[in-house]
Amino acid sequence: MAGILKRLVPRRFRNEGVAIPVVRLQGAIMANGSQFRPALNLASAAPVLEKAFGDKKAPAVAISINSPGGSPVQSRLIFQRIRDLAAEKGKHVLVFVEDVAASGGYMIALAGDEIFADPTSIVGSIGVVSGGFGFPELLKKIGVERRVYTAGTNKAILDPFQPERENEIEYLKSLQLEIHQVFIDMVKARRGGKLADDPDLFSGLFWTGTRGRALGLVDGLSDMRTELKRRYGPKTRLELISAPKGLFGRRMPGVGGLSGGMAERIGSGGVSAVADLAEEKALWGRFGLSG
Repeated sequence: MAGILKRLVPRRFRNEGVAIPVVRLQGAIMANGSQFRPALNLASAAPVLEKAFGDKKAPAVAISINSPGGSPVQSRLIFQRIRDLAAEKGKHVLVFVEDVAASGGYMIALAGDEIFADPTSIVGSIGVVSGGFGFPELLKKIGVERRVYTAGTNKAILDPFQPERENEIEYLKSLQLEIHQVFIDMVKARRGGKLADDPDLFSGLFWTGTRGRALGLVDGLSDMRTELKRRYGPKTRLELISAPKGLFGRRMPGVGGLSGGMAERIGSGGVSAVADLAEEKALWGRFGLSG
């Protein structure tokens, strides 16, 4: 009865402490997701971020990140949306790293006014990587002739069924360098004088949360619950902002939770689903983790 009466009292009159909206951003960052490959991108993150920053009474928004990276475009778009909402709503942003915030995951973490990690979290990997496979010899062995017709001399650049060409590799590297510089500039703009003078800082290496703190990549070593209660009082409440449900009542992937294990996610998707999962697992595997 007391609980029912308490809920009837307007929130502003309850002595329940501060409520901090919490957003969980997790998974590989990819432009397109599916039930077989849950993805974190702006489309999945935006509705939850809008809701979290829309809480007028909250002095801050807490964001939990667990991502090995992925699309630099989607990473930067999520970063920018968080910063735009923080400025528009006047909110302090506190980011908490779970297992990993590396590459694009760390780019998103830069949106925090302060970044916290566990001593054993993985952070950093400030670099750009492109991967793929080449099959020109396989085609010869199975007696298949590759036919490509283009209008434009570079339209078939980096075709995996043709031998690598040095000029194409150099062009790809030039693109990587441009994107890498954007990433470096973001880190310097957001972390400023906190960064250590270390030659490996922008080399693509990654570190534990402890080492990341020494390098200036994170501000402190703490978990979300402990830090928020220390900052806003012991009665502080963490309110998880859930992702909107899809057509069949499932949560949107990438924000607030992921769908089930491999068998569930493969379903009837066959080879395509296995390839999608392999790509996601490769991202996590770079940091000694499984997706």
